[in-house]
Amino acid sequence: MLLLPGFNSMAAHAFIDPFRAANYLQGATIYRWPFLSLDGAEVFASNGVAISNAATIADTTPAPDFLVVNASWTPEQFRAPELQSWLRRLAHNSVVMCGIDTGAFVLAYAGLLEDYRAAVHYEHIAGFRELFPRTRMDEALFVFDRDRLTCCGGEAAADMALEIIRLQQGIDLANAAGRYVFHERLRPGDEGQLPTAREPVGYAAPDLLRDAIILMERHLEQPLRLPEIASRLALSQRQLERLFRRHTGVSPVRYYVDVRLDRARGLVTQTELPIVEIAAACGFGSAAQFTRAHKKRFGLVPSRDRTDGRVPFQFRSFPSHAGV
Repeated sequence: MLLLPGFNSMAAHAFIDPFRAANYLQGATIYRWPFLSLDGAEVFASNGVAISNAATIADTTPAPDFLVVNASWTPEQFRAPELQSWLRRLAHNSVVMCGIDTGAFVLAYAGLLEDYRAAVHYEHIAGFRELFPRTRMDEALFVFDRDRLTCCGGEAAADMALEIIRLQQGIDLANAAGRYVFHERLRPGDEGQLPTAREPVGYAAPDLLRDAIILMERHLEQPLRLPEIASRLALSQRQLERLFRRHTGVSPVRYYVDVRLDRARGLVTQTELPIVEIAAACGFGSAAQFTRAHKKRFGLVPSRDRTDGRVPFQFRSFPSHAGV
């Protein structure tokens, strides 16, 4: 597992522990998972956890059967020619490549995901689609596509690990490993990243509100007019207004603008796309209009946010309506 600075600690442990359990339950060392870092030095996760026993990427002789690239914040930093050449060399030697959280970005920058399906954390999906149009981005927990595996991160890494165990060792050991680490069920890879019926703490938004938000999220570049959204949901415009006011505290028009701004901010801070292209992709008539709206919402202009927003720090939280 290649741990890049700011890697996802939960995903690293969630992915490894089912293999540890499988070894224990089988009474044999089926799996080994040495850690790698770019230079062999101590590497810190985004939550401050440090791994100090990592080898350098040069210490990969013989080549592994399986390489997991674990990244989180600022994956665009990891485009050094040496790293990309190393990744391509491993891929050329038939090493199965896996990206966790934003690890898919690192693989894609190396040209290893063209004409593949892939998954990343939902916060980065829009940016990935803009940067790598030749990769089919699924809003999935994890994706297996030939010799490329990708995962959105977090606890979904355990689902991916258990699926690997199931495919390689059989369902009995996969079930036993899942029980041992108290993983309630093996979620299929194509299960959506965000819950639909219930939120993690139990609250669920009305289905009509969710449907309206989904329509907004799917029509960013060419925003729908409010009457059209209401018509598609078989509601009057007045009913739609009441629905949003009651459950979000803002009008549907305000909410729609915020959805577009949230998506635009992700593109500003996670990609190097020109501001004018981001404005167009998120339904703003001009870069000037987008800049004014962005400053009003987030307190700074996009160019400044591009600099400040790239700096990772613990417990970062972007304004977002994804949890409604």
